[in-house]
Amino acid sequence: MYNINEKKLSNIGVMSMGILDTLGSVSKGASDKAKSIAEVNNLKRKILYEEERIVEIFTDLGKKYYKNPNDDPANLKVLCDDIDTRRRRIKKMRFELNGIRGYKVCPKCDAEVNERFQFCGRCGARLPDIDDDDFMSLEPNDYYTESSNNFFNADPNKNY
Repeated sequence: MYNINEKKLSNIGVMSMGILDTLGSVSKGASDKAKSIAEVNNLKRKILYEEERIVEIFTDLGKKYYKNPNDDPANLKVLCDDIDTRRRRIKKMRFELNGIRGYKVCPKCDAEVNERFQFCGRCGARLPDIDDDDFMSLEPNDYYTESSNNFFNADPNKNY
């Protein structure tokens, strides 16, 4: 025969499983959040490193040109190519960083748009996708950076 104590124990077992399930989902959410924060910080650190390295390369470029302005431009092109490679890495890392945050940045108006959308809600421009063939091409607004105010971040088309 089924007695009341067995029924109470059964209910307690069901309640504890519900509590354990809730705790499990909360801890998974906290774990995912911590992982996301770690990824964001790692990307920011990498971007900062690349930006610092670009400044060093610009300095080397200027020194080499200053010491020998009539030198073969191909010698300087190697440094320029290195700068462009690093700028492309920064562009890709920023895209990943924004993806973690849940948005894309419009290349035309700089609006932050939900990552699910393919077009900007403000200006209608097509939003970049990392799988696009031209994603890694550099545009004038790729000079700007979030983390530094160095001279290379200025708009190259603007007269100051």
